Amino acid sequence: MAVIRDVMPAFELFQPASTADALNLLDRYGTDAWIFAGGLDSFDWLKDRIKRPRYVVDLGGIAELKGIRERDGGLEIGAMTTLTDVVHNPMVRDRYAILTEAAEAAASPQIRNQGTIGGNVSQDTRCWYYRAGWSCYRAGGNICYADTPESINREHAILEADRCVAVNPSDTAPALIVLGASMVIRGADGERVIPAENYFVGPGTDITRMTALRPRELLTAIRLPGDWAGANFYWEKVRDRQVWDFALVSVASAMTLSGTTIQNIRLVVNGVAARPVRLATVEQYVKGKPRNEATAAAAGDMAVQGAQPLRFNAYKVPLMRNLVKRAIRGVEEWTTS
Repeated sequence: MAVIRDVMPAFELFQPASTADALNLLDRYGTDAWIFAGGLDSFDWLKDRIKRPRYVVDLGGIAELKGIRERDGGLEIGAMTTLTDVVHNPMVRDRYAILTEAAEAAASPQIRNQGTIGGNVSQDTRCWYYRAGWSCYRAGGNICYADTPESINREHAILEADRCVAVNPSDTAPALIVLGASMVIRGADGERVIPAENYFVGPGTDITRMTALRPRELLTAIRLPGDWAGANFYWEKVRDRQVWDFALVSVASAMTLSGTTIQNIRLVVNGVAARPVRLATVEQYVKGKPRNEATAAAAGDMAVQGAQPLRFNAYKVPLMRNLVKRAIRGVEEWTTS
């Protein structure tokens, strides 16, 4: 008998026209419901038949969740806005160029045309053991298959591992954190707004999920304040392939300068832990110091303190160190030194 692959399990599809209707569906069906945004993460789960929801709530028809608009001196981006629309929006490009770069680094043009910024920050980890349906800690089991002597763990965590060593896959997440973004979440009990930095959770907080979204809640918008608009930005993503690939390590920074002295900075790395990691200790160290090679070198060394590489991912330690150095001193200094 032929083996059928890539056939999704049967489910009941709902396509609400408003956020209120979507929330009513989530409240009615609870954990049996699956939220569907651009579908890039969802299709992987469904076609592999690892996830088998009874109900799928497609947000694609909700106009109020799309678009980029002015708000309180900054911008508000609807969660269902495509990555392509983020990349090409002149307000984002002029004020928050780091988000333009990060969104444009995600996958391929075809995927960016379909994928949403809300989906990009809310997608699940890509650990192949977990995605293949192995009963690891994150899936409710009692072992991390990526952290054994025989594991293939080249792309896994070097920081903040707590039973699970999976990493966060989002390209836009570190850019949003350095911009001081806020995430707007709606549920049956109303709306709550949390800093982007707190939207992402590590295994020590909840090993079964990657974000602070609770059951029956939706991420509806992302708000960018005006505070960091037009700052000195740095973004870099190191990956195996130039397109259609997740970061091995990425770095994002927003910096303000007085001459050559660093006045203020926000610095985030991703691909090294289950959540994007803000390097607060490094930020405090470099404030008030000159933007030069010595400051950058010290910052890079400080950034990797406490790193615990696995069997096949020790390369991430010097890679992260050097990306942090480059984020501090800038590429121009690096290319002429």
